[in-house]
Amino acid sequence: MSATFLKIYPQNPEMKKIIQIANILKNGGVGIYPTDTVYGLGCDIHNQKAVERVCQIKGIKPEKINLSFICYDLSHLSEYAVVSTPTFKIMKKALPGPFTFILNASNNVPRILHTPKKTVGIRVPDNSIARTIVNELGNPIVTTSIKDDDEVIEYSTDPELIFEKFKKQVDFVIDGGYGNNVASTIVDCTQDEFVVVRQGLGDINQYL
Repeated sequence: MSATFLKIYPQNPEMKKIIQIANILKNGGVGIYPTDTVYGLGCDIHNQKAVERVCQIKGIKPEKINLSFICYDLSHLSEYAVVSTPTFKIMKKALPGPFTFILNASNNVPRILHTPKKTVGIRVPDNSIARTIVNELGNPIVTTSIKDDDEVIEYSTDPELIFEKFKKQVDFVIDGGYGNNVASTIVDCTQDEFVVVRQGLGDINQYL
């Protein structure tokens, strides 16, 4: 069966469609959605079979894949990560924005993902579609970037082409307009100093 393809406008996401997507995720669905950087592939963090499907689509074993959590805001951060006050203050300034913050995982994360992960990536994208879905779902989405097989273009940006490629593998694809082809900046916050693991769209120095 082919995936559902939905056009949603980021300026004013239609709640009927957001609820439809949230219900698919609640029922163990996997889908593709826009963020403030590249398109993401993900599912409800509490559905283990869906998490395994995401790993399978990426072709990576669950214990090896680096998954991040898309959160609506930082209000429930302590459920998933151990974060110091100085780090929290910087995250609060930088988010929503094009960053993935690597933090020491709380005890909940290995139980949720069924892997011995010691760290977790936290994303609060500056994209109203992704954040409204998370808000409606009631908990974060496990997310990973959509990669392109093309050697020149690392990330797929056209939602219609993404749909053609993944329509037999996922349950929904959201057309939220063209995506970016630059991923988020990954910042490791597990030590005393911030370390940029991957320079992407965001410049963390302006918040330090």
